[in-house]
Amino acid sequence: MFVPLVHPPGAAQVDFGEALVVIAGVEQKAHYLAMDLPHSDDCIVIAFPAETTEAFLEGHARAFEYFGAVPTRILYDNTKIAVARILGGEERTKTKAFLELQSHYLFADKFGRPAKGNDKGKVEGLVGYARRNFMVPIPHLNSWDAFNAHLAEQCRMRRERRLRGQTETIGERFERDRAAMLPLPASLYEACEKVSTRVTSLSLVRYRGNDYSVPTPYGHREVLVKGYVHEVVIASCSKVVARHTRSYEREVVVYDPLHYLERLEQKTRALDQAAPLAGWQLPECFITLRRLLEARLNKHGSR
Repeated sequence: MFVPLVHPPGAAQVDFGEALVVIAGVEQKAHYLAMDLPHSDDCIVIAFPAETTEAFLEGHARAFEYFGAVPTRILYDNTKIAVARILGGEERTKTKAFLELQSHYLFADKFGRPAKGNDKGKVEGLVGYARRNFMVPIPHLNSWDAFNAHLAEQCRMRRERRLRGQTETIGERFERDRAAMLPLPASLYEACEKVSTRVTSLSLVRYRGNDYSVPTPYGHREVLVKGYVHEVVIASCSKVVARHTRSYEREVVVYDPLHYLERLEQKTRALDQAAPLAGWQLPECFITLRRLLEARLNKHGSR
């Protein structure tokens, strides 16, 4: 037996779900953040390649932008992205990333009991609803941005529905939610994971099991890695020194050949074996130029 609940305007619930999707011809698993407003039943669903800290942060930022406001309180399960340690009862030690998100948007939090999904039954239902109604049959889209635009449009169309037992549409009830919510902050939120690390002797930085290159003059220096959902940015002394497309494969090395050219000027014998240059597609004129230089200048032609 259960007790019927009432939900005040302005509160939200959050959870992650999974579904198959085809992005740019590749079938893969989408991890989608679902945010539900129990008072009005309005919602937003945002998909990512993985359920990571940066996806959690960006999902919140996009959800708040979609609603045009910030919920006064958000209910979560005990995800390790937000909770570093369960202390008993309702006490939690929260992660640094979650505290930064909360201090920027100023919403209150509440965490459900461990292994008790019914504490946030509204968003649990939304996770299943979104999978059955927004992702069946399997969506085929060219990019993650296109997929998220599709999901947002489905959520907007849902606002026109009038649910059983209600005299108003979801959109009409959402206006009470929005009136009770907090305003968006004036400054933008940087939705990324920040990690300090050191550049190796191969001019590489490791982030989430993959290596990304930086210009060789930054070898052995301390740098700050900012991991976004689709990009990895590396900075030194507040200066951005490298940008790479984020890889979700395992133990791969992502090179930018331009990062190694300065060092190759001094180590020209490594030119033909340099891993960063492997597969670098240059115009045919570069190959012709190198052949002519080496023919005329012998060993100095490579330099």
